Amino acid sequence: MVEPAKKKSLFARLRTRYFFIIRKEDTFEERFSVRISPIALFTITGGAVVLLIMLVIWAVAFTPLREYIPGYADINMRKNLIALSLKTDSLNYELVARQEYIDNIHRILAGEAPKHDSTAQKGHADTIKHPATFVPPSHDDSMLRHSVESQNQYNVTASLSHNNDDKSAGNGISDYFFFTPLKGYVSNGFNPGGGHYGIDIVSKENEAIKATLDGTVIVSTWTLATGNVIILQHNNNLVSVYEHNSVLLKKEGDNVKAGDVIAIVGNSGEMTTGPHLHFELWYKGIPVNPQKYMGF
Repeated sequence: MVEPAKKKSLFARLRTRYFFIIRKEDTFEERFSVRISPIALFTITGGAVVLLIMLVIWAVAFTPLREYIPGYADINMRKNLIALSLKTDSLNYELVARQEYIDNIHRILAGEAPKHDSTAQKGHADTIKHPATFVPPSHDDSMLRHSVESQNQYNVTASLSHNNDDKSAGNGISDYFFFTPLKGYVSNGFNPGGGHYGIDIVSKENEAIKATLDGTVIVSTWTLATGNVIILQHNNNLVSVYEHNSVLLKKEGDNVKAGDVIAIVGNSGEMTTGPHLHFELWYKGIPVNPQKYMGF
């Protein structure tokens, strides 16, 4: 009596090897044969599928082929759009800051208080992180200012009348003692006919810039052309301007004394080619030559 064959386990059947033969139809000549088990065939097939999937993922992630897949955009186009968006935002910010700067200059020259600078609190990299505020003078301050300006020894008009040899507006301020804002050499002199309403003073980097007279900070901001700029209002409608600073140490509304450090020499703004101070002195809206009244 023949015993029935034992049923093989699943693992044993997977390890059983089989011949895979390819023959010619007419002559039955063997062309290709391979001996392989089901588990080996599954392993090879699975490895090939995994490798193919990895190749497809690599091609999509690191080659331009992904641009042909619906939903993927050109990466350069996305970079260009982001760059254009940032540039547009920066240009809009600079345009607003420039307009406010010009408006404040007009108001200062007209003897009015400057408007609140809305760009001063936006955290620009080159600006001082303080809110811009302007403290209006009190009634007592206004009366004192009027009393001082009405005195003959400080009357600019009276001083001008005694200087017939020179009709410029600057003669009336010759009695003042100006503190030199920065020691250095003048690389570009006063030339109002050429649009240069001040002087350029070249000095060592990180040198301190000082207030030329007692006064009040009326502008402390940043502009595209002049960089970090600070403007002081002095007595008798005198205004001093300090441009291209690296750091501003005073904010709008601060009262300063002659010789107080108000900024640090820098190279900020587009209208500059190296660290220097562009210094202007104005009287009643007329620029005067600072070299006539102080030595640099």
